[in-house]
Amino acid sequence: MPAPPPCKRLGRQCRELTVTVRIADLDDDTRTEQDAAATWLLGHTERITFGKPYVRGRELYADAVVAVPCKYLEVKQHGTRTNGRPQARCGAHGFRGPLPRASKLELKTLRYDEDRFTVVQDRRLRTLPLPVKGAARRSLPVLQAPNPCDGAPCRTADNRVGAACCRDLTLEIALTKGQHLLEALLRSRKSPYLCKVKRTDERSVECEVISACGYLGNDRISCTLHNRVRPNGRPAKPAICSDWPEFEDDDEYTGHPGCVFIDD
Repeated sequence: MPAPPPCKRLGRQCRELTVTVRIADLDDDTRTEQDAAATWLLGHTERITFGKPYVRGRELYADAVVAVPCKYLEVKQHGTRTNGRPQARCGAHGFRGPLPRASKLELKTLRYDEDRFTVVQDRRLRTLPLPVKGAARRSLPVLQAPNPCDGAPCRTADNRVGAACCRDLTLEIALTKGQHLLEALLRSRKSPYLCKVKRTDERSVECEVISACGYLGNDRISCTLHNRVRPNGRPAKPAICSDWPEFEDDDEYTGHPGCVFIDD
């Protein structure tokens, strides 16, 4: 088990972290692929507040605030309060005081009405009309069937059932080996809401976050971008949501348990 982060007092880091997330490589990904990746990533707003996409070097990034508390944070829900805030304690270092303040989670509006959505277009967040593409002539009836994910027993690691692949994601965080404090803080987040922190190279770290997609419909299963197209005729729904995942031969991950598309 990694050592606790070397904090000096209770602070904002007890409740959230500000990180820089890598979205795409400008040399390897087309502009369409960049917009699709950014739309998918910036849509996962349940526990993450994303800033605007920006280019640094030859890569596309976005700053983000991840609202997952430290696993060592203990909050006393009843008893003495300071300025309306409950008392808190660090289980690793013993610090005590009022619960630190945190940023207000910004739940961006991604769907404005029946046909207007906020997506990333030309590396910018834009609100656009995204009409539904009509079914192809003589299309197979099976393609018009109800959502196959409806009723599937998949679940995220917090045991919430349904649309698991739309409620968690892997972040690639720009974090060099020299940023020891931030890496320690990242590794101390409360599991399973942020877990599986793994360094991929000297410049970045990957982790999994449970943060539902804001494009989910009212039933929390269907995707409101499904079958919609952008002004250039390209699918509004990111390819990562529709393409079959490419598993490596030695990859232990074989899809969410119970997925209707995964063979036993």
